[in-house]
Amino acid sequence: MKLLLNIKKEREDLGKQVNNLTNRLPLKTYLKFSLAILLTTLAYSNIQAQDLSFNSSKKYTVGTISVLGNTTFGEQTIVNFSGLRKGQEINIPGEEIGNAIKKLWGTKLFNNIEVYVTSIENGTANLQIRLEDLPQLNELKINGVKKGKVESIIEENKLKKGTKVTENLITTTKNFLTKKYKKQGFLNTKVHINTIEVKDTTGSARVNMVLNIDKGEKVKIKDIVFNGNNAISDKKLRKAMKSTKKINRLRILKRSKFIDSAYQADLSSVVDKFKENGYRDARIISDSIIYNNDKTISINIDINEGELYTFGDIKFIGNTVYTDQQLRNILRIEKGDTYNGVLLQKRIADNTKPDANDITNLYQNSGYLFSTIRQVEVSADDNVIDMEIRITEGKPAYFNRVSVVGNDKTNDHVVYRALRTRPGQLYDKSDVVRTVRELGQLGFFDAQEISPNFNNPNPVEGTIDMEYSVKETGSSQIELQGGYGGGGFIGTLGLSFNNFSIKDIFKKEAYKPIPMGDGQRLALRLQASRFYQTYSFQFSEPWLGGKKPVQFSTSLSHTKQFLYDYTTGNADKSRSFNITGITFGLAKRLSVPDEYFTLSNAISYQRYDLNNYNTGLFTFGDGYSNNLSYTIGLSRNDTRIDPIFPTGGSKFSATAKFSFPYSLVNGVDYAQLAEDREQAVIDQDSDELAKIDQERYKWLEFYKINFTGEWYNQIAKNLVLRPLIEFGFLGAYNNDRGVIPFERYFVGGDGLGTYSLDGREAIQLRGYPNQSLSSTDGGTIYNKFSLELRYPITLKASAKIYALGFLEGGASYDRFRDYNPFDIKRSAGLGIRIFMPAFGLLGIDFGHGFDPIIGETTKNGWETHFIIGQQF
Repeated sequence: MKLLLNIKKEREDLGKQVNNLTNRLPLKTYLKFSLAILLTTLAYSNIQAQDLSFNSSKKYTVGTISVLGNTTFGEQTIVNFSGLRKGQEINIPGEEIGNAIKKLWGTKLFNNIEVYVTSIENGTANLQIRLEDLPQLNELKINGVKKGKVESIIEENKLKKGTKVTENLITTTKNFLTKKYKKQGFLNTKVHINTIEVKDTTGSARVNMVLNIDKGEKVKIKDIVFNGNNAISDKKLRKAMKSTKKINRLRILKRSKFIDSAYQADLSSVVDKFKENGYRDARIISDSIIYNNDKTISINIDINEGELYTFGDIKFIGNTVYTDQQLRNILRIEKGDTYNGVLLQKRIADNTKPDANDITNLYQNSGYLFSTIRQVEVSADDNVIDMEIRITEGKPAYFNRVSVVGNDKTNDHVVYRALRTRPGQLYDKSDVVRTVRELGQLGFFDAQEISPNFNNPNPVEGTIDMEYSVKETGSSQIELQGGYGGGGFIGTLGLSFNNFSIKDIFKKEAYKPIPMGDGQRLALRLQASRFYQTYSFQFSEPWLGGKKPVQFSTSLSHTKQFLYDYTTGNADKSRSFNITGITFGLAKRLSVPDEYFTLSNAISYQRYDLNNYNTGLFTFGDGYSNNLSYTIGLSRNDTRIDPIFPTGGSKFSATAKFSFPYSLVNGVDYAQLAEDREQAVIDQDSDELAKIDQERYKWLEFYKINFTGEWYNQIAKNLVLRPLIEFGFLGAYNNDRGVIPFERYFVGGDGLGTYSLDGREAIQLRGYPNQSLSSTDGGTIYNKFSLELRYPITLKASAKIYALGFLEGGASYDRFRDYNPFDIKRSAGLGIRIFMPAFGLLGIDFGHGFDPIIGETTKNGWETHFIIGQQF
């Protein structure tokens, strides 16, 4: 007779092994497997006759191993999977058969696995493996979701064609989709999966799967009712629940859907609200959800407030590094204050802010990494809580080993020079926080993925290993910048390599596709419209000499501008204005007042050549001008952490640009020249006027002051407010010589640079056409005020997206005596920004101008601005 050997151990182990197998067997095999166990039990008395007692195992030599069942795998392949081999000595009963079954299950390829002894002759056992292939997924149909969501469901649940279909796969898919849609507020989600066997001539085990998803309607919260609260109103408690909100038609950012995980967190927030107001014993007795007839739910929360407590004596125990008074200055809690457990914890250790002003950071910023600080209630008599702040200072910690992982393209020296933690240096938490911030600002790594890892802490010796984990992101960009302004489309095409390596430029093997890794920046740009063409080259080295953060930069540029023909509305190519320029700059990071300041210096020269280019400013149509100037700037940037989407800190920049005061030394009587010019205008002598203006602008003489300041404040978990102010002024040393026709301000529109190489600046003010808020020749003074509210949609490295709303106001003025900071053009609107490493920043703004542009009497209304490669 044939003997079933799925489980061949002693009878007392039989139940345990059956349980183990059922965890792996599909449901449809349970009946068959149970029948096998029954047959084994009934055959127990006959096993003795075949000399195969469960109580005594014997060794046999494996003879033939045959395979039976519906499978596309070859017989030898299945035997190899099992681990059994001809001539092998095995115990029957014994572990070898059980291990063979486990191995076959472990392949996740087969179903209904059974091993039989077909015959025994002279100590040789012939075996037979019976199994079936697990069915493969043939076709999948998903009902109940939009077509655009089908692909993500397939990817998330690994439901591609050819996947082995198991009960575990079906169960896992059901659970995943149910939880996914419940998190989105579809509390009544139901998922059904049906499999249909496919019969064809190939004999392969295949099934079609039908996945039915019934999300139902989103379950919204009609009301949240609190019972038992007297000290704090329902309104304040509902406000404390950040994610669980009742229906409010006016609310946009927070919906009223019910998500259980967020609800549980909000229940804790309700309790914290009581603790913040002195009710330290407050607790939630019960909560319940009521399903309403209108398919909404109501939530009832029963609260026991407890009694009101105040702080009593607060003593510090164990502190030697800092005095009690120094610690009290940080704690800022006095005897008699209403008890606030949440505030007390934040003043001791605020886990929400890595650079918070708390006692823990006070110690950690002084090297005491291994310090521990605990608050202990020592008395609560008469609702007055006496506290002890128990401090174990430990030994000061020093960095033993500092390393960086994840920088596959960026060379080590570029990363290590940005670190503010060094081996042998006393631990300072603020240095770690600052390092993470500055690694993010390099632009070579995903700022959201930078992680400081503390390894091998040794409190006895006072050492710690520091590892910064980074994830590189695309640092080179194809620059595509475009917009409408100045009568036509303005486009920029260029390449920007932000992690360039010039020293490897002649190494063939370094081109992958370009030499990378030294943190240098190389940019090539072509900007063009119907009226001008610009070519430029820029290079910068952030660490000149490699030892100090001194940035060297240089740029070369050439532009050709064509005069606007008012009769045709096109560019007159026979009348041009050519500009060629070169700039050299040095910028040094300062250590005072703090290390966020940078002092910059630059020397630039531009040559302006006019060819039959007569305008209101350029009365000499054929001639030239020279512009040799020096620029000094002071800036400060402590924004954090992501340069694309800062959530805190500020940036400001003040620059002053000067030319040499030629009128003091060149011996030209500009007062007389001004009188002669006035007479030439009266006489309408264009030749004399051109001669005079050529003398006035042979060497440009001016000074220019610019200031920009912006701040970032995280006013809620995902909302960032960015106020911004700007101011610019162009002046002249000699009033008789006058303000130069270059370097002027053009306000309005998307802020994309036009004719920028003659020094003019395009100032963004959305809601109005480009340059529409300045006179034809540009303003000599401007101011701008902006308030922007930003909300992140995703901050992943592949694409960072955020939405924004803005209020703006600004204007430009031709003369200082016309300046009025309150006489501005106002606008408001909405926009979105998308940052992709390969293309830079893309965006669109819809702005509404509330005031008329120059020359109009009615408000401007709506304008659409396409932003490509614009400022953040």
